[in-house]
Amino acid sequence: MILVLITLQPITISADPVPQERPTPCEPSPCGANAVCREQNGAGACSCISEYIGNPYEGCRPECVINTDCPTNRACIRNKCQDPCPGTCGQNAECHVVNHLPSCNCFPGHTGDPFRYCNIIPPQPVQAPIPVDPCNPSPCGPNSQCRVNNDQAICSCLPNYVGSPPGCRPECVVSSECPTNKACINQKCSDPCPNTCGQNAECKVINHSPICTCRRGFTGDPFTRCSPIPPPPPIIENAPLPPQNPCVPSPCGPYSQCRDVGGIPSCTCLPEYTGAPPNCRPECSINSDCPSNKACMREKCRDPCPGSCGAGAQCNVTNHTPICTCPEGFTGDPFTNCFPKPPRKMKEFNRV
Repeated sequence: MILVLITLQPITISADPVPQERPTPCEPSPCGANAVCREQNGAGACSCISEYIGNPYEGCRPECVINTDCPTNRACIRNKCQDPCPGTCGQNAECHVVNHLPSCNCFPGHTGDPFRYCNIIPPQPVQAPIPVDPCNPSPCGPNSQCRVNNDQAICSCLPNYVGSPPGCRPECVVSSECPTNKACINQKCSDPCPNTCGQNAECKVINHSPICTCRRGFTGDPFTRCSPIPPPPPIIENAPLPPQNPCVPSPCGPYSQCRDVGGIPSCTCLPEYTGAPPNCRPECSINSDCPSNKACMREKCRDPCPGSCGAGAQCNVTNHTPICTCPEGFTGDPFTNCFPKPPRKMKEFNRV
């Protein structure tokens, strides 16, 4: 029988050590937006992420967001201020940046599309210089004519115009510029009587206006026809007196008509005359009786423009008088014909 002796040693049980808290400078991160924190030797440091700039402790931003964040000769491309010219223009073209935008132009002596390809400008044949017309455009002013003498412009007023260039003017614009026995017709002081009054009537000009009256021994409408006054019937002794006409002589006054109504005269104004007998009157006697854009023509206020100006001219009534002018872009005599101005010739300078 074998005996085994086992010696028991005492077992010592020890408690685990308490872990110590180690400070971490990057948690929480002290950095701003778009920045990262790096730890080294127990210290933290902030830096902007790639392609961002600024204070990493406050916030980092890209170099640019819009073009105005960059200098005027740069553009904001992918948040970077860069030259926008590379790859923009075509062959034989140069690029300039104007206010952040690329501008392409062909090299001197070249032409074409600067964004695609510019070609060399072929030499131009030498041309004789175009003679310059000193009268085109005319330096003489309105209502004048220009003639060339020894390559110099000579100005004179058009016929029927007075004054001297550039102040040529018509004889009259309104009738008050004429003698009282004349009227301003087509910018000339003329007698307004011809073809105004009727048959057997005579015309007198009073204050620039024609006044029509029947001749002595005639009666009727002086604007159409005057007829001889019939002689009185012969006197027969002891003959009964004919019934007396109350309208002879007429008690109605001028521009009126009289009707016998039961032996009593009945007075009315002639057609186209206004007022009441014995004060019947025409619509007008002188121009001042009409609006300023009308003229007194045959005792009616009418537009004086029809038939006054030439072909292609425009007419405006100023103070009862028609004024003829050529419209803008036209030239000529407004009383006969206005035609388009010829195009201006440009001088050509040839390179030697």
